[in-house]
Amino acid sequence: MPYVERVGDVFVLYFGAEGEGGGENTLHPDWIERVEELLDEIEAHEGPAALVTTAVGKYYSTGLDTAWVLANTDRLNSYIDSVQALFARILTFPMPTVAALNGHTFGGGAILAAAHDHQVMREDRGYFCLPGITVGASYAPGSIALLAARLPTRVAHTALVTGRRYGGIEARERGLIDEVAPAQDVLPNAVEHARSLVATRGRTLGEIKSSLYAEAVAALTNPVVDINAQEALNGR
Repeated sequence: MPYVERVGDVFVLYFGAEGEGGGENTLHPDWIERVEELLDEIEAHEGPAALVTTAVGKYYSTGLDTAWVLANTDRLNSYIDSVQALFARILTFPMPTVAALNGHTFGGGAILAAAHDHQVMREDRGYFCLPGITVGASYAPGSIALLAARLPTRVAHTALVTGRRYGGIEARERGLIDEVAPAQDVLPNAVEHARSLVATRGRTLGEIKSSLYAEAVAALTNPVVDINAQEALNGR
């Protein structure tokens, strides 16, 4: 399950515990609940601060938990609402946010990464991918709105309609992420970038983000209606 370590004024939120490196960090309801609790704790901290999210092993996150979705179709709408609420929270979080992409970043995991202010991705392995088109899985309107707000228009279009996999260097060149680094430098570089901005945390930063992404936030927080299980797989 997710946990937090602190590096000075930077809070590093790990998506999985040590020893769980083989996990894909899917957005299971229990996982979302734990992340929200940790974000509450981080946000309650007073003074300069920043947030870095990362994981261990081969995956940053592969998005929705498809096994849970298919076993709980009666709870699907509320589940998608909780996923999109997390996206909106990261998008407007009142402190600098950096995603340290240690490995594969797919579907809902890629959308979550895009919601951060800055992304650092491993340069040699791992893909950034929105594969919904390849499996006939649609994305919720709020997720599309977030990607449209955060990514270059033509790149977002291509990524969504082709399901293309982008390695770190190409992802940076296309504007999907901001920075690449060798595997051992991904997290240190993310922490250093976050550290340089800790003084900006606070109400003003949250208000700027909320205004800048008002349309995306409105779409993300608008409850979904009658979405079916296949459409909800968000690229899995």
